[in-house]
Amino acid sequence: KQWYQRRVRGDKRGLDRGMYPTYYLHLEREDHKRVFLLAGRRRKKSSTSNYLISADPTDLSRDGDSYVGKVRSNLVGTKFTIYGSGLNPIKPPKAGPDGLVTYREELAAVVYSTNVLGFKGPRKMTVLIPGMTGDHERIEIRPESEHQSILERHKRGEVANILELHNKTPVWNDETQSYVLNFHGRVTQASVKNFQIIHDNDPEYIVMQFGRVSDEVFTMDFRYPLCALQAFAIALSSFDGKIACE
Repeated sequence: KQWYQRRVRGDKRGLDRGMYPTYYLHLEREDHKRVFLLAGRRRKKSSTSNYLISADPTDLSRDGDSYVGKVRSNLVGTKFTIYGSGLNPIKPPKAGPDGLVTYREELAAVVYSTNVLGFKGPRKMTVLIPGMTGDHERIEIRPESEHQSILERHKRGEVANILELHNKTPVWNDETQSYVLNFHGRVTQASVKNFQIIHDNDPEYIVMQFGRVSDEVFTMDFRYPLCALQAFAIALSSFDGKIACE
């Protein structure tokens, strides 16, 4: 399956960017020119970590025409849900031009588990995404209540049409005194944010990898069954400090 190689750049300049940074996803071209794809900005006035994702770097508003999705965490920053555009089912429904109400699609969920080594150990991630049809199309999951969400269904063991992925366990390297993964040159700096996502049945097939190459720049590579929006949103979840996990 084809690799899609992308680059994520963070922008923390300005008075409020340190607290509410913006991240930009670019396509890497062979001539080293960047093509903008998506932007994500941490939302202000939100009780939990919350990122808006837009296809327009100049319009990062919930009501903008370029709004494509969001990432929302629980209070302690250990569970994240990734939504597409559409309506929140707990808010009063608004019918579209065709008179139909379209609830937002859940594109993924990410769970960060406490690692057994406390601060020093690598993070543990579980990534839950909708399954695929025989025609390689994503199965739509549009919950009409919290009970039907990917996270709640997974908690109850109802995993039909849900694909469970995990991060590959890094190996301790005595030379660098850190946990490392083989990114085949795509990642050049050690970071707690570096990860590779796999399915337990085929640990050599890397579904996604993400890692630091400089202070504010990360590489993000992904392939089937993830799309760019899912991969970017999973990467955004990794930028938060996980209170209960580190």
